[in-house]
Amino acid sequence: MDSEAAAGHSQDVELHLYRLLLLNLALQLFDGVATYQGLRIGVREANPILLAAFGLLGVGPTLLLFKAKACGLLVLLHSTAPKRVGVTVLRALAAVYCVFSLGPWLGKFASMAAGMI
Repeated sequence: MDSEAAAGHSQDVELHLYRLLLLNLALQLFDGVATYQGLRIGVREANPILLAAFGLLGVGPTLLLFKAKACGLLVLLHSTAPKRVGVTVLRALAAVYCVFSLGPWLGKFASMAAGMI
């Protein structure tokens, strides 16, 4: 691979990594908002660490603190990990959040909305 092609490939990987970062940040934001709204309508939080922190700090401050920490760690991962590792980890994290947050929350909200019709 010549240097021009290598530079183009590197830019493609950087762009992919950046898009994965944005996706993961969006999933964190979705999870925080969905958790807050879910708790407001009576859905019970399953994470015992969050439950304990809710009792100490309140729901809003706890979610802001935990989601800010998660987003900070995502940015740190993006900026310091080798590109190949960053892509792999950010892909895995996005998949985990889609399976354990996005999917279940969308299912709960959709079933509630269907019940309102």
